[in-house]
Formats: sequence, C-alpha cells, structure tokens
Amino acid sequence: MSLYAIGDLHLHFQSELKAPGQLTSRVWKNHDALFKKNCAARVRVRDTLVLVGDHSWGRKLSECEKDLQYIMELPGRKVLLRGNHDMFWDAKKTEALNRQFEGKLFFLQNNYFPYGDYALVGTKGYTFEGPFYLNRRGQVTGWDEGEAEHAAKLVEREVERLRVSLESARNDGYQKFIMFLHYPPTNILERTSAFTDTAEEYGVEKVIYAHCHGQSRFHDSIEGTFHGAEYRLVSGDYLLWNPERILP
Repeated sequence: MSLYAIGDLHLHFQSELKAPGQLTSRVWKNHDALFKKNCAARVRVRDTLVLVGDHSWGRKLSECEKDLQYIMELPGRKVLLRGNHDMFWDAKKTEALNRQFEGKLFFLQNNYFPYGDYALVGTKGYTFEGPFYLNRRGQVTGWDEGEAEHAAKLVEREVERLRVSLESARNDGYQKFIMFLHYPPTNILERTSAFTDTAEEYGVEKVIYAHCHGQSRFHDSIEGTFHGAEYRLVSGDYLLWNPERILP
C-alpha cells in the first residue's frame, strides 16, 4: 500500500477553457493520456492517489462529468483537494459531493482521510501573488496593499478550515498528519506563513502542494525539510505527469 500525489490535471473533456500554458507548452500535449499511462504503471488498486486541486475547467458539476469519470477510472483510492479553478466544488457542498461519489471519490475539505496511522488533511489554502511593484533591477519595492489585505482574510479562513480537519483527526486519536494544500504554503516574499506555523504546531510530517506552473514558478515556495516538516511540490507539469510517491 502506497500513497501518491499530483496536482493540476486541468482536465477539459467538456470545456473549451484551458490555461495559457496548456495552449503553448509541449509538456501539456496529450497530458491526460500520458498521466493515465503513468498511473497504470505505478499505482495499484490498494494504493491511494491524492489529486491536489485544479481537476477540471468545468464551471458546473454537469460540465465536469467526463473529467471526474476519467479520475474515477484511475487505479487506487482517489482523494480530491479543492483548487482555485475547481468552480464545480463549493466548499459548503463537500458533504453532498462525498455522499454522491461515495466509494468512488473522496473530497478532502473540513474532514480527513485515514491512511494507516496517518490522517490526511487538506484545504485549498491561499497565497498572495501580487501585484508586486518592481524596480529596474527586478527587486520588489512594494505591492497592492488592498489585495494583500484581502489575501490575509482568505488565508485566515483557509487556516481555520485546516485546523478543523486537524482537530477532528486528533479527537479521533490520530497523532501523525500529512497536510495537502493547493496553493504553495508561502509566497515569494515569505519565509514562513500561517500554514507553516500550523504545520509546526501540529507536528505535520509532510506538506504537499501544487499550483506552481512553468519552470519560472517551480521554486516559488519551500522545498525540502523546514521546521521539522518535509515540503514537496507536486504540480503535474513539474512531475512530468508521474504521480509522486509520498509514503511507501
């Protein structure tokens, strides 16, 4: 039994929407077929595959049916995290989604997923990405304070959702946690954040995140061991569509 993770499939079997990178970058060419092939070679029926957000470009559940069917046909147990482009998934409807897809998909939000001795917890997260103001040398000299204030409120909301999940798992006797975020835990100006503080407070062993696309963005946040936790980026284009093994 192994635990795998990958993010940002950006499926669009029923939608014409695509990210700019999907229109121009070669790494996105037939990526759904390549990922399915790689999963078949690595992931087994008893394994668990966590998909770390941005599953579909569909805006409504009816526009995501083929995308979710594709995910259901992948091997292993599938756990889905909410991404910033997952418009079909309102956070308040998570319980309804879990009832609708019971035994097929598990939607991770304000809850946890048991994996052996571990509780898998997660939330979309949020990171202030700008706008930043740069000087001629490319150094940051300021930012949009209104946007930064709005981002701080979103971070507070997402951290509270994360704490609800951690406390629920802890109350059920779990002491080992793996945290999943769609957004990176810090932005390019931060060394720590409310997410890294929460991970440290609860003794989280691993923090797995996605969202960062393209070589210029792959190293925007924390990588490796930091304050006792291991941080990993699992964006699909970063992994070249090979699911990352998180636990053996």
